Amino acid sequence: MSSFIIYPAIDILGGKCVRLVQGDYNQETVYNDSPLKVARSWEEQGGKFIHLVDLDGAKAGHPVNDAIIGEIAAKMNVPVQVGGGLRTIADVERLLSIGVSRVIIGTAAIEDRAFTEEVLGKYGDKVAIGIDARNGFVATRGWLETSEVQAEVLAKELASKGAETFIFTDISRDGMMQGPNVEAIVSLAKASGRTVIASGGVTKLDDLKALSKHYSDGVGGAIVGKALYTGSIDLSEAVSVIG
Repeated sequence: MSSFIIYPAIDILGGKCVRLVQGDYNQETVYNDSPLKVARSWEEQGGKFIHLVDLDGAKAGHPVNDAIIGEIAAKMNVPVQVGGGLRTIADVERLLSIGVSRVIIGTAAIEDRAFTEEVLGKYGDKVAIGIDARNGFVATRGWLETSEVQAEVLAKELASKGAETFIFTDISRDGMMQGPNVEAIVSLAKASGRTVIASGGVTKLDDLKALSKHYSDGVGGAIVGKALYTGSIDLSEAVSVIG
């Protein structure tokens, strides 16, 4: 039995639990007014690690929903990881101090390498690098901009600087219910030699089964969002089947 982890996703925008289509802030669906209630539901259904995204923070360039995130971290019995707008040491330290188990560095991994390397050196496995790719190139600022940096090149570089965990999102698959880009996910894991958590496109239980088969290649888990909210994946069943 592998330790492949399913991460139920909670995206926070305006204090509510929402989902966007391909990161488009104009294509928003509100699923619940209380992210905490949603987090508790995922824990009750067997979720072992909660994935939080501060969408307001991703857009603003600094964390915005600290109060909600801190409440979730304090009241849950499972760890949480958080991404969205983390671009300073102070932001990272503040989130870790309120109970967040792992922070996700995204845009800053491209735009501020000195900061990224400092965070990796200081906090190690409490840091994940979020690599969001559009056609193989890294997207930044809440997916509003696309860089000229290739995802696999960035992963190799940051692995050499101490990154142990990457969260890889193929933006073209996110929110589209078309299945994950397994080939690209496995390729990134092999290229970096580190653990990769898949994100974007997980639609049905078979998608999770397909990803978990690559645990030995470095695919350590998958973030599941829209499929849980629409009911196409039942979390308790997925946890039971996958492990």
